Amino acid sequence: MSVFSVFADLVQHLADLLHPLFGATAAAAAIVLFTAFVRLLVHPLSRAAARGQKARTRLQPKIAELRKEHKDSPDKLQKAVLALHAEEKVSPLSGCLPGLFQLPAFFLLYHLFSNTTIGGKANELLSHELFAAPLGGRWADALGDGGMFQGAGLVYVCLFAFVVVVASFNYRRTKRMMAANPVVPVTDGQPVPGAGAMGKVMPFMSFFTLFTVAVVPLAAALYVVTSSTWAAVERAVLYR
Repeated sequence: MSVFSVFADLVQHLADLLHPLFGATAAAAAIVLFTAFVRLLVHPLSRAAARGQKARTRLQPKIAELRKEHKDSPDKLQKAVLALHAEEKVSPLSGCLPGLFQLPAFFLLYHLFSNTTIGGKANELLSHELFAAPLGGRWADALGDGGMFQGAGLVYVCLFAFVVVVASFNYRRTKRMMAANPVVPVTDGQPVPGAGAMGKVMPFMSFFTLFTVAVVPLAAALYVVTSSTWAAVERAVLYR
């Protein structure tokens, strides 16, 4: 039995358990519950990422001095920055770990709700819906079946609106954090290369979730929306 068959059975059993509470939307509720479980598992990594971010912010003045000291020797600068991170026990990659550890769960859901068969059998998960929207369907399917404001299309309108609210919250929080912790110049009047462009793009990163929700199966979109909402609340608490 493949891992996909095992997980499909788990999702189906969880949906059966939740059916008395959520009725026809029990599978969608199971996906939300599964997402919360994954986020709980990676929460220690999120806490470590928050500590790492605060430490990197604290190290900015020292790194700026190193850039000034080794401005003519990129190799020495790289070694000095790595040594500083090691001395302060700060991992430059810690911020990436929570997202990387969630990718298998996302792709698992994507696979389960993108295939008509699982383990050689008909995929029963595709029979589940979130209100009028099939969990295996996509936004394009909803547009072709009644339009934006009918049936499945209306479910996506609600999801998009929710994503915009969460993304706007992240946008304002990111702008405040960047204003409170500006990038330290390399030398007087000379900003870190690429910092200006990054500073303009970073606050808008959360809005890219809209594209993901539009192109993946609804089940995977639910995972993304639930995870991004959890992350927004988590970061607001950890980075305060």
